[in-house]
Amino acid sequence: MLVSGSEILSKANIENYGVGAFNFVNYEMLSTIFEAADKKSSPIIVQASEGAIKYMGIDMAVGMVKILANRYPHIPVALHLDHGTSFESCIKAIRAGFTSVMIDASHHPFAENLHETKRVVEVAHNAGVSVEAELGRLMGIEDNISVDEKDACLVNPKEAEEFVRESNVDFLAPAIGTSHGAFKFKGEPKLDFERLIEVKKLTKIPLVLHGASAIPDNVREAFLNTGGDLKGSKGVPFDFLKEAVRGGINKINTDTDLRIAFMSQVRKVANENASEFDLRKFFTPAKDFMKEVIAERMEILGSAGKI
Repeated sequence: MLVSGSEILSKANIENYGVGAFNFVNYEMLSTIFEAADKKSSPIIVQASEGAIKYMGIDMAVGMVKILANRYPHIPVALHLDHGTSFESCIKAIRAGFTSVMIDASHHPFAENLHETKRVVEVAHNAGVSVEAELGRLMGIEDNISVDEKDACLVNPKEAEEFVRESNVDFLAPAIGTSHGAFKFKGEPKLDFERLIEVKKLTKIPLVLHGASAIPDNVREAFLNTGGDLKGSKGVPFDFLKEAVRGGINKINTDTDLRIAFMSQVRKVANENASEFDLRKFFTPAKDFMKEVIAERMEILGSAGKI
């Protein structure tokens, strides 16, 4: 059942659990997300970046989601635009059938970010579509970062309160110390949970954790054992994800983990049988492993059994 992001996250906000927002770039990824949701009786947010949309075609992305939503009518699913870079990009997604969009103007000064977000919110809400925005800059917190540097890159709770009040945005991604990709932290992982709790207290809306891939040991080892190189990457530990949910995070973006899990099995098949060229022989084990990763994440975030 295709619904707005707000319908899914409002319930998560009230009941204090997290919902995985899983990125997809093809049918194999998307269908696996639905299969895991069916297995775990979990709501899902499936999201596509502008790059993924360019790769698939926006009509194909929306069409596949609608087909799978009809195949699994008991699963609440929102189709979300991840990191929309402009007003025009968000409007294009809304018109194509996305039920949730993110306008990412966080690289602009506060006033311009607010202005752009308000523009998107006005159009989106008239169409029954929810809106996500971001405050602060995503970058891992390092041991040697100064207090001034930390305050400069992470979200200001008072600004978050004003931003939510003035923009009427549905959910907010506050920068608390994560970063995108596999290489998040140079030292030990650190997140500013006190800042998160203050933002939640002041805004009271669903909050979003970007850069939330964990790179769990089994996924890392599967990739490395088949010849992959993750260059000492460190993801967000499961304990941190649980703590983030307790602190008020309700939408947890996950992309890197799925890619690494998928490719580890493609590599494995290729390494073990150099003459194999049946794509199904590569994609079936890749989907199976990725499904395990997604199902485990649903348990960790607390969305399993919430349908």
